[in-house]
Amino acid sequence: MLSKAKIKLIKSLAQKKYREQNGLFVVEGVKGIEEFLNSDIELYYLYTTEDIFKVSTAHYSLISEAQLKQVSQLKSPNKAVGVFKMPKPKTIVDSQLIVALDAVRDPGNLGTIIRLCDWFGVNDLVCSKTTVDCFNPKVVQSSMGSLTRVNICYLDLEHFLETTESITYGTFMKGESIYKTSLPDKGILVMGNEANGISEAIERLINKKLSIPRFGNLKITESLNVATATSICLSEFKRSTT
Repeated sequence: MLSKAKIKLIKSLAQKKYREQNGLFVVEGVKGIEEFLNSDIELYYLYTTEDIFKVSTAHYSLISEAQLKQVSQLKSPNKAVGVFKMPKPKTIVDSQLIVALDAVRDPGNLGTIIRLCDWFGVNDLVCSKTTVDCFNPKVVQSSMGSLTRVNICYLDLEHFLETTESITYGTFMKGESIYKTSLPDKGILVMGNEANGISEAIERLINKKLSIPRFGNLKITESLNVATATSICLSEFKRSTT
């Protein structure tokens, strides 16, 4: 049974300040919850309308469809809501390719980039403190379980890049074509904000400026979506080293 206190807690986790206060975040849907249950991220509690999960009864309750709708962030809730404990970030490994995000604000973009890191074998995703929270419900939903396999660290990006010994790469409208650049198997790939790209403070710390050339006849498209650009860049980095 869902008490009023539990309903209030779960609904409050839609906001970052309450996620941080409680150290908890929400995962919705059967497939997404199974991904997290099979990871090393610790379950706090699971509420479901069907007895379909292998979970200790100490962390598990059956609820009604009406109760599920009370706590779900989705228009069409999918059988279950899981509350998990936020994992602590792991040590960043600088001997491999790292993706860094400079103020990426859209939850859908971040979720997609997390999936791309998972797909292309990027273990560490470094985010500026102005990047959207990876435990935002929309990020969790769009990452589709990849959040369990990518180490995400929020830090002072400028300081991180100032102190790293790795070569830093960034995407710009004016830079060397990524298709003509010899790319290594390690380094830091920096991707910028949806509207403004990489900030001036971060730009000065980029060692190698890359561009994704436009092939259209008119060449008037202003820019690519940051998640789309990330997919192209990661594909080229991996293609160059395989």
